[in-house]
Amino acid sequence: MVSSKDVAKHAGVSQTTVSRVMNEPDKVNKKTLHKVNAAMNELGYRPNLIARSLVNKKTHSIALLSGPLYNPFFADTTTSIVNFAKGKGFNVNVHFENFGDNMSVYQDVLSHQVDGIILSSVLYDDPIYDELKKLDIPFIMFNRRHREDGHFIEMDNFQAGRLAAEHLLELNHRNIVWMGGPLTMSTFQGRYEGFKHVLQENDIPFGPENILITNTSKAAIFEEAHALMSKKNRPTAIFAATDSIAIYMMDFLIERGYSIPEDISILGVDNVELSRHHSFQLSTIGTVTEENLGRVAIEHLVDIINGKGNEEMPFVQKTLPTKLFKRNTTSRL
Repeated sequence: MVSSKDVAKHAGVSQTTVSRVMNEPDKVNKKTLHKVNAAMNELGYRPNLIARSLVNKKTHSIALLSGPLYNPFFADTTTSIVNFAKGKGFNVNVHFENFGDNMSVYQDVLSHQVDGIILSSVLYDDPIYDELKKLDIPFIMFNRRHREDGHFIEMDNFQAGRLAAEHLLELNHRNIVWMGGPLTMSTFQGRYEGFKHVLQENDIPFGPENILITNTSKAAIFEEAHALMSKKNRPTAIFAATDSIAIYMMDFLIERGYSIPEDISILGVDNVELSRHHSFQLSTIGTVTEENLGRVAIEHLVDIINGKGNEEMPFVQKTLPTKLFKRNTTSRL
């Protein structure tokens, strides 16, 4: 790994100068600034922004790295996190996921001093995790998690996928499409694996034509939906791996004259507040207790920050069981 010492040697300056370029560039003459920046680029050096941006003192602030706000799950959890933290005397700096460029989001977050981090914007094998572990501050993941040990709150995504498949099979559906985001995220990976296992156990064909992976934006979902509904052998049911995807699919289908569930059944996951709206009445999978995962996570993070963690259990790790919420968007064939 390239160090600041390597940069200094390559640029022919001292490490102090390299440090000044990174922290106080306005105090460095332009020639030296250009020389050091050129050395960084040539060597592929990336400063450890995490280590530089945090200091060991209380700021009464928390950084939240959330998934995209267009997903009502993250709208619900962000509201709950901010309200709870505020009641405990913490300000929350909110940052939202940027698909394809999460590093810039992390850099923005870590340029501020915080007492803790709560994040849902993390991949299962995210390299940022190693940097987070080096911090002298607590962090907790919710909804998504990393493969390594750490503080996390999640629903049982594998069970959620199983319940979804079992429900649709019970309704006599066999031509079913799974629609979700990248499988590099623990939520989608678990919901996909659980769903696939049940179909395989029942000898139901489940190949590439039954799997649609998108970036979960409205535009991407509409594009996939258009291609899907243009096929001769259209599915009779769609398992949308989030309620957000399900709601966008419903919008697309209804706009084009389809009736739900008469023409096609739609099932989601998350049981967000909006899914219960009388205009949707979305059938979905959610936690048994209907707890807000963000609220559970922020409660634990505040306790850890205040030194109230359980010394006998080094990590808070909760996987909440799930159940089916049968409403009006799924029906028997």
